[in-house]
Amino acid sequence: MAEIRIGTCSWADEALSKYWYPKGVPPGERLRYYAERFDTVEVDSTYYRLPAEEMVERWAERTPDGFVMHVKAFGVMTRHPVRVEQLPPDLRGAAPKDERGRVDRPPREFRAEIFRRFQAALEPLRSSGKLGGLLFQFPPYIVPKEASLDYLVWAREQLGDDEMLVEFRHRSWLDDENRAETLSFLEAIGASYVTVDAPKSDTAKNLVPTVPAVTSATSYVRFHGRNLGTWNKRGGSAAERFDYLYSDEELEELVPTLKELAGQSEQAFAFFNNNSSSPDPENPLGRISQAAANARQLRRLLDVNRIPASGGA
Repeated sequence: MAEIRIGTCSWADEALSKYWYPKGVPPGERLRYYAERFDTVEVDSTYYRLPAEEMVERWAERTPDGFVMHVKAFGVMTRHPVRVEQLPPDLRGAAPKDERGRVDRPPREFRAEIFRRFQAALEPLRSSGKLGGLLFQFPPYIVPKEASLDYLVWAREQLGDDEMLVEFRHRSWLDDENRAETLSFLEAIGASYVTVDAPKSDTAKNLVPTVPAVTSATSYVRFHGRNLGTWNKRGGSAAERFDYLYSDEELEELVPTLKELAGQSEQAFAFFNNNSSSPDPENPLGRISQAAANARQLRRLLDVNRIPASGGA
């Protein structure tokens, strides 16, 4: 059985910065502090802008050997709406734009250049053995049809030897009609399926069911919280959307699933994306980071059940 490595989605969100890091830890030292307590993390800032190689080199320098960083793909790579200002300056003039100043249906050649720059910037992590997978979280309007499958095949080809992690946000990918075909397709193209825990809804199309599965040597689970009331809230921050603290009972229910996934894979990861804060149950005047607290809870529960796990210290 693979050891389950536990981490959080980002090491620099507001809840972590305000309520988890000790006072006096400067921003530039937070990753080093994080990496002393966890051995894996998701980099989510790369969804908003292409990373700079100099920044990635600092990530590699501030983390120990064996640390694994999974990197979220830039929005252009996952067909999200991206403002032209988010592009590198030299590419802005070449980008087709809609009336709102967003990149609009760029040609494959343009996207290919984005892929090339994104991957080139990750070389310091790759060469140090710290690069995990590239997380492709597709928007809800990407549904199972020929054009979507064609894009997934093309995107996978662009990545070469880098691992592609795929998270869907439209429930049709995992409904009774398409579930088996979706998983078989990901396995066939050499992509890793991402299992999610999220709010449950029979009507919201952008809420996929929790379907535990493995399509490669990697099992990967993302915990988004279960706050149905804020999931589709417009104009709110990510912290508002994913504002949820899992209870011991809720995490305990998921332990058998995590054990099953770890038993089917060579490496296993679990990440908490509930990046808001909650009152501290041990201090009525304080608050805690939900993600860090739940990571610690999950580690304890896995230890109790004698399932190999790391992180969540």
